[in-house]
Amino acid sequence: MKKLTQQELDALKKEAKLLIPERVRYFAAKLGITYGRIAIRAQRSRWGSCSSKGNLNFNCLLMLTPREVIDSVIVHELCHRRELNHSKAFWALVYEAMPDYKTWDKWLRDHGRELISALPR
Repeated sequence: MKKLTQQELDALKKEAKLLIPERVRYFAAKLGITYGRIAIRAQRSRWGSCSSKGNLNFNCLLMLTPREVIDSVIVHELCHRRELNHSKAFWALVYEAMPDYKTWDKWLRDHGRELISALPR
């Protein structure tokens, strides 16, 4: 994959700022989970994260993935609002919200490095 220009990266961030909060609201309501701020960044090591205060961070490169991958990352991070670990209870919550989670997590593992390699230096 070719390197993204700064203009392309800015466009991905803008797109993510429109789509991701909408999907977070949808899944938060479905799971009965609250959250704080949502931040969109270009990151080399994470697709999403959740702080102990409930703030959510997402990688703008998610916009280059299928919609189900975006949803899987959102679900994963929202479930950390209930379980700040990867316990059986955490995974039960994830699969309750998204039964095909494994498929999309595998997609991201298979293609994620290529996407991250497109970030400008």
